[in-house]
Amino acid sequence: MKRELIVYRTQPEFGQWQRNATSAYIDPIVLMEPQKILPEILFVTSFPPRECGIATYTQDLVKAIKDQFEDSLECAICAVESNSEEHVYKVAPKYRLNTDLPNSYAKNAFKINGDADVKLVVIQHEFGFFAAQEDAFKQFYSSISKPIVFVFHTVLPNPGADLHAKVIDMAANADSIIVMTENASQLLRDDYGVYDSKIVVIPHGTHLVTPLVREKVKKLYDLTERTVLSTFGLLSSSKSIETTLDALQAVVERYPDVLFLVLGKTHPTIVKQHGESYREMLESKVKELKLEENVRFVNEYLQLPTLLEYLQLSDLYLFTSKDPNQAVSGTFSYAVSCGCPIISTPIPHAKEVLGDNNGIIVDFQSPAQLSAAIISLLDNEALRTEISSKSFHKMASTAWQNSAIAHTLLFEGLIEEAIPLNYKVPPINLRHVKKMTTEFGMIQFSKISIPDLHSGYTLDDNARALIAICQHFELTKNTSDFTLIDIYLQFIKHCLMDDGSFLNYVDDRKIFTAGNFSENLEDSNGRAIWALGYVVSLRDQFPVYLNNEAEELLKKALPNLEKTHSTRAMAFIIKGLHYQNNNENRELIQTFANRLVQMYKHEKSENWHWFENYLTYGNSLLPEALLCAYLTTGNTEYREIAKESFDFLLSKIFVNGKIKVISNKGWHVKDNTRETPVGGEQPIDVAYTIMALEKFFTVFKTTEYKRKMKHAFNWFLGDNHLNQIVYNPCTGGCYDGVEEFNVNLNQGAESTLSYLLARLSIERVHPAKRRPTYLKRQKEAQLSKKKTHQFEESFSN
Repeated sequence: MKRELIVYRTQPEFGQWQRNATSAYIDPIVLMEPQKILPEILFVTSFPPRECGIATYTQDLVKAIKDQFEDSLECAICAVESNSEEHVYKVAPKYRLNTDLPNSYAKNAFKINGDADVKLVVIQHEFGFFAAQEDAFKQFYSSISKPIVFVFHTVLPNPGADLHAKVIDMAANADSIIVMTENASQLLRDDYGVYDSKIVVIPHGTHLVTPLVREKVKKLYDLTERTVLSTFGLLSSSKSIETTLDALQAVVERYPDVLFLVLGKTHPTIVKQHGESYREMLESKVKELKLEENVRFVNEYLQLPTLLEYLQLSDLYLFTSKDPNQAVSGTFSYAVSCGCPIISTPIPHAKEVLGDNNGIIVDFQSPAQLSAAIISLLDNEALRTEISSKSFHKMASTAWQNSAIAHTLLFEGLIEEAIPLNYKVPPINLRHVKKMTTEFGMIQFSKISIPDLHSGYTLDDNARALIAICQHFELTKNTSDFTLIDIYLQFIKHCLMDDGSFLNYVDDRKIFTAGNFSENLEDSNGRAIWALGYVVSLRDQFPVYLNNEAEELLKKALPNLEKTHSTRAMAFIIKGLHYQNNNENRELIQTFANRLVQMYKHEKSENWHWFENYLTYGNSLLPEALLCAYLTTGNTEYREIAKESFDFLLSKIFVNGKIKVISNKGWHVKDNTRETPVGGEQPIDVAYTIMALEKFFTVFKTTEYKRKMKHAFNWFLGDNHLNQIVYNPCTGGCYDGVEEFNVNLNQGAESTLSYLLARLSIERVHPAKRRPTYLKRQKEAQLSKKKTHQFEESFSN
């Protein structure tokens, strides 16, 4: 008797089964699909628990790459050690390089060349790392057959012949060289003759922080009513802490409450060579100068959260390195990113960052200049605030997330095989939405991530917030969302006038502002209808009082709607009435849909399939609204025009797989061939596009719409012309826009809600993967192997 063999395959990460082939039946079996092998980037570097700046730098970079991308590439470590520096790692490194042993270099080069997984080698270079065996190190990198990237943490000016030859040889063997400052890049070109095409500047990464109220953090550390100066890092004489101690006497005379925090333990290498002599000298000097009440040594290797809190409670940060050739400082970078006003000696890194009055530069080992600078800043709170803000803005692009993107794009270009870069979708986070919400409603603007209550409230934002939290509840069934939903619903009620129209602008005293009487508010009215209709659509899931309230508000507003003629307002109303799903309003939906159809027919030409003679803001809303009208009425003309117009729009805003929405610096005008402006891209337009793509995918089941959703969402995660994140994973907020040269760092209500609406759309169509644990995969693989073996035996018998 002939029997059928059914062979199934499964991908362990998805746990999905599918039929693969048929033959003679023996037994249903499972053949595990081999796990995809990702290209591997091998970092030759020191690594924690080794305590040094480069170890921390690499750890932060590797983590950022893993957090920013998934299923794209793997990061492996070749740990740089020595006879006196061997460590026990949390995760064993792939390779270990003992820099004191010549054979270690040769053996590791041989292993790396034979490792098919390793596609690129990144060497974190500091001259001291490889000084013990320079010839062996040269042989190591010159014999590696994989592409090599050198990261130069130090670039020395005016090199002698020997140093010049070393750097030139490394450059000749490198496919690319990363430096962290423009100054270092210029030195490589001018002093070493390295070709510009080989040099890439990627600034030292910094950590995103949630701004904290300084006085509250001071209280946590028992520093209330103290003026805090700080410096941090592994302690060594190059830090020149004594310069600050000598400057402190004059400062204390004027500000007796000053406390200077010296954060960090002594560098392990210094301890091995010289013990704690430098710290002991500093402690003696504190006693000699009678500064015991004004200096505190925190002799610890601080964990990152603690360190960032210390930096945020500091009124001033002091960087007094006496090494004029120190190219870059991670400690300096972290202080700037925490918003510390900084006084620094003139290392190249500081001169680049603190230019344009972003801080104060003082000469090396000049206590007089340092004390004068400290006093001048402590005397001027407004200047400290200004410096803090300017520095924060300047350093925002150096966030580790952006550093990860820059490094990964570089690696992608150097590896022969194609690497599909898959941006990792962050978890849904309501933190900033809640922070921006008072008991009255959602505040309109923020300064960076601090809500600006004086900016007041708008109906626009609270309508968006109502829709977003309704959708969040649909997804999570979290009943705590009802509190927010009620706040936003009551705000809409507050804005409803006796004549059935809505006002938009409300100040921080809950009073309607003059802007309501000088602007056309049809779009705001339309958004309110969209939000109310969405609440009503969830009548079976919400408490009765919420639905009754929304129904009552809609009922009052309905008589006022037909006179609406704003294009986007009509679209919002169509969406709201579609969600309300009330047959009595079908005629009103048809009225607005027919107006859109007439506009489309009037403007349509061979090369222009749109409703107006220009593309402006919120464009995706129009075809989406027509599609909603089709779903309500069944009129196929609405569906055809919706699809034709939407596909036309997508052809204008998707270029080479990336989304670039219409810039608010210049609308796209029909038959106008001028160059498209760079920048001026708003989160709300990206979000509208994603929501429309979801609707079109739901109706037409076209996978291209689903694919474009993910590409569009990547705009928030760094896939834009700046290659910088727009969503801030630390705060849960979204930046206000992508300009030509920078991201607008304010995280207002519109942008944050736009991101949230887009993120919820992605979750519905591209739900987060539920990955089995590693042990579960092992068991599945063992089971598969066993069943396969049983099948083979059975088949042969």
